[in-house]
Amino acid sequence: MNKPRSIEVLLFAGASEAADGADRVIVQSHENTTASDLMKQLADQYSALAPLAHRSRLAIDQKYVSPSHVIQPGAEVALIPPVSGG
Repeated sequence: MNKPRSIEVLLFAGASEAADGADRVIVQSHENTTASDLMKQLADQYSALAPLAHRSRLAIDQKYVSPSHVIQPGAEVALIPPVSGG
């Protein structure tokens, strides 16, 4: 059985701006949540972040992860929006 759990997601740059300046949000999820699952849940639970969630990367413990990566309890999770510059 998949138990419910909360995952704290750190926000930076455009993601923080989209969330009215918040530096983190809490996503209600479940055990064995993958990075792909979390991105979908993030977009569903925070509509202002939905456009960015589909174009952003997820970093777990300061490393980019694949969509199939399972997020372990206690992991540091960060939404990294696209950046541009030169």
